[in-house]
Amino acid sequence: MLRIGVDVGGTNTDAALLRGTEVLATVKSSTTADVTSGVSAAIRTVLAEAGVAAGSVDAVMIGTTHFLNAVVEGRHLEKVGVLRLCGASTRSLPPMIDWPDTLRPVVDGGAALVGGGVNYDGSEIAPLDGPAIREACRDWRARGIGAVAICSVFALVDPRMENEAAEIVAEEMPEAAISLSHRVGRTGLLPRESATILNASLHTLGRETVGAFRSAFSALGLNCPLYLTQNDGTLMTADFAERYPVFTIASGPTNSMRGAAFLTGLSDAAVIDIGGTTTDIGMLVAGFPRTRSEGAMIGGVPTNFRVPDVYSFGLGGGSIVRPGDAPTVGPDSVGFRLPEKALSFGGDTLTATDIAVAAGLVDLGDRDHLSQITPDFARRMLAQMKASIETVLDRMKPSAEPIPAILVGGGSVLVDGLLEGTSVSLKPDHFGSANAIGAAIAQVSGEVDSVVSLEGTTREKALESVVAEARARAVEAGAAAETVTLAEIEETPLAYLPGNAVRIAAKVIGELRA
Repeated sequence: MLRIGVDVGGTNTDAALLRGTEVLATVKSSTTADVTSGVSAAIRTVLAEAGVAAGSVDAVMIGTTHFLNAVVEGRHLEKVGVLRLCGASTRSLPPMIDWPDTLRPVVDGGAALVGGGVNYDGSEIAPLDGPAIREACRDWRARGIGAVAICSVFALVDPRMENEAAEIVAEEMPEAAISLSHRVGRTGLLPRESATILNASLHTLGRETVGAFRSAFSALGLNCPLYLTQNDGTLMTADFAERYPVFTIASGPTNSMRGAAFLTGLSDAAVIDIGGTTTDIGMLVAGFPRTRSEGAMIGGVPTNFRVPDVYSFGLGGGSIVRPGDAPTVGPDSVGFRLPEKALSFGGDTLTATDIAVAAGLVDLGDRDHLSQITPDFARRMLAQMKASIETVLDRMKPSAEPIPAILVGGGSVLVDGLLEGTSVSLKPDHFGSANAIGAAIAQVSGEVDSVVSLEGTTREKALESVVAEARARAVEAGAAAETVTLAEIEETPLAYLPGNAVRIAAKVIGELRA
């Protein structure tokens, strides 16, 4: 297959064209404010460099920070009506109680806590209160609310009440975007509910963004399927992404780590991704990023998404350098304005890239503009940047033993030589576009996290049921059914619950459907 991988960062947009496992071309261009035109320009350039016609491309994969930025900045979000099916339980902890004060009023469209919900064993907490749901819908419709998040207590045990409530909401609000918690989050009521609310708030932006990508690709002559990368480094179809935009929130670091594994052949290593604004450091385990044990904080909102265990800090090619008695680098950055702001390009701001150019680590811009940077100052600043990376790397390593490190991202030109605590520091070919390559090689996954009671059934049947649901979700996301295999399964007995309850989490991975 001819695949194009694209990764949109805060500073740069990278594109890579691959035929199978062969990298044909990579390009790096500045991210644009509207995102779409920058993606189009990157794809146009990478096709031209490889001499490949747009019509021969089989698939395009995009990783974007667009939706994460919307949440962090509190912009382009919809107000959401929240429907919790709980009966008399959980009312002391209303929806969005742990959201930051800056974001809650942007998204909060009012909550209705109504009859419904199930216990851990699937028995009803209370019957579903249809009239209360209809009354809430009429109120939201009158106030112009266009998105609804539905969350039932223990929906992962039995999602039927959420589905029934969704049918009622669809009758009352035919145009509303409906998000169901059993399709979005994992075990844990509040973080699952919050993830569902975030997904609902991003629905319009998701539809507009995917629509803009489709229009841009049509103009380029691309008539192949479009995929977006998810938090775990796997793919989902554009249609699926329109319904679940929140699944793309943490895809950037994951793409870089998967690309690093592909470019070096290493399956266990530290990956240091230095971009234009930030440095992300994470660990590869068996070819996939190590995940965090706790859920992700997204824009200050606690969720239970499994995301890469990545430490990010403000160091990149665009980081602003401030000379003086105690010179500093970052954390602020000129971002995608590097070509106009950096001294080496004739700008007025001293950046980390200028230091690398002055030290001869990279040939960019005009070194004549950097006469005020002395060799001693350049050495000191490079040593300071390297030391900050080594400090974080030491925190992320699983032990004191030296491990391989892979340097990727355009900003990795800032690091020269072996990093302390590593056995080897690799900078592979195409290191600057590892994120786009990671997107291009991605597979498709399906994941289910459920609590089941083993009373009246066997452990084997319970496992089979959860894995079958994960397989169905992978196929829905774009996997070829015959290639889907089990990647992970976790089985945790819940001794504090009666009825021989077990939490089962399963993840399957398959190849992209042709």
